[in-house]
Amino acid sequence: MSETAGGRRRVRSDGRRSAAAVLDAAVRVLGRHPGAKVERIAAEAGVTRQTVYAHYPSRPMLVTAVVDRITAEAVAALDAAESDGGTVTEQLRRWLDVTWQLFDRYPLLRHPSAAAAGPADSDRQHAPVAERLERMIRRGQVSGEFDGSLSPAWLVSATIALGHAAGEEVSAGRMTSSQTATVLYRSILRLYGAREP
Repeated sequence: MSETAGGRRRVRSDGRRSAAAVLDAAVRVLGRHPGAKVERIAAEAGVTRQTVYAHYPSRPMLVTAVVDRITAEAVAALDAAESDGGTVTEQLRRWLDVTWQLFDRYPLLRHPSAAAAGPADSDRQHAPVAERLERMIRRGQVSGEFDGSLSPAWLVSATIALGHAAGEEVSAGRMTSSQTATVLYRSILRLYGAREP
């Protein structure tokens, strides 16, 4: 192996580590403080502001990458909640609890900068969560727990809209997080035509 090839590999490896450090720092900083400046993320990552921009040429691109990482965390947590058994209604409760805990942990998800991603990014980020929710709704309709006369796709869209509305209530200070989680669960049960267990 030539020294040049070994040097290129080392540079690429250093670049990957640097990009990972920037994204990890951005998840920690922007996740909790959505309005934080790039300088704060750079300081958290132990790199310069220029290094952040070398990996993520704009703040919206960095925000999109952070939301992608949070989405991957959400999908793993939702899969675990779904695999715990019980009725579909009980799975729905766990599913909503996990989702709301993520909204609570990452205020970025309720911040306008997260919504500023283009429609294509938003659809892509919602897709893995929406697909899992639609499968759950279909199972609930087959089991008779949910109203089978309503379109699963409509119920998914309505659920996402209710989730965003709930987030806005918390962000505006009109409801506490725990009040909102309870109201959201009851609203979704009514929407689905399900009884509270």
